Amino acid sequence: MSLHDELTEAQHCLDNLVRAVGRLERSLAQLRAAGPAPEPPDPAGRAAVVDGVITITEAPYDGALWTDSDDEGLGVRGRHAP
Repeated sequence: MSLHDELTEAQHCLDNLVRAVGRLERSLAQLRAAGPAPEPPDPAGRAAVVDGVITITEAPYDGALWTDSDDEGLGVRGRHAP
């Protein structure tokens, strides 16, 4: 491929990029004009965000989530630290 062909291909790619950025900017402007999206319904047992506040439920954690987890800096549970 000659230098001229490579420059032409690079210019074509840049033109495509400029068009894609323009489309994204227009889409973003439309989303902003439409206003905030409604919050999806909160599934049971999950933290709910209300005015920037995160509510933590009182339900106990599922112990299975912590199986084979590492304690930060201490290693695997049930083993002695180095």
